[in-house]
Amino acid sequence: MVNCKMIKLNLGCGDRKIHGFINIDQRAEVYPDVIADITNLNYKDVDLIYAAHVLEHFKNSETCKILRNWYECLKIGGTLRISVPDFEAIVEYYNRTKDLTSLLTIIYGGHKYDLDYHYAAFDFEALFEKLTNIGFKDIKRYDWRKTEHFYVDDHSQAYLPHMDKITGTLMSLNVEAKK
Repeated sequence: MVNCKMIKLNLGCGDRKIHGFINIDQRAEVYPDVIADITNLNYKDVDLIYAAHVLEHFKNSETCKILRNWYECLKIGGTLRISVPDFEAIVEYYNRTKDLTSLLTIIYGGHKYDLDYHYAAFDFEALFEKLTNIGFKDIKRYDWRKTEHFYVDDHSQAYLPHMDKITGTLMSLNVEAKK
């Protein structure tokens, strides 16, 4: 009999669990389904990997190794869906508003726990190049409203002014790619 259940991973889930996903984090205090290092996963034939505002917490020199590991976990045709702070949006927002205070946690992280620091910045072109070099195809931006996890208010929905999802500026670079 063929197993028809999809394997979907929510990496670095923190306290934002997604129903139907395996919620993975290395911090036990957030009670993930699995406590693991998301930079070196040991999964195969995964249908969907979702990582919302996780990749920026690692050094830029490590991102290709991490993305390559995630690529290897996916099945052929599997999807990687990632969100990171959008450096282009950050610059545009600052140039328009001169409001640096609102941007500090987006740029540097929240500093609420040991791993809550940002070490890398991304724009679409840089992320596209990294994903392409690893072998990903069909790389494009995605609209968080059109995902099966749209109801989870995570950082893929980060807007300034805060929570203004109607007229605010989306500060998250949401990118989807296929293996």
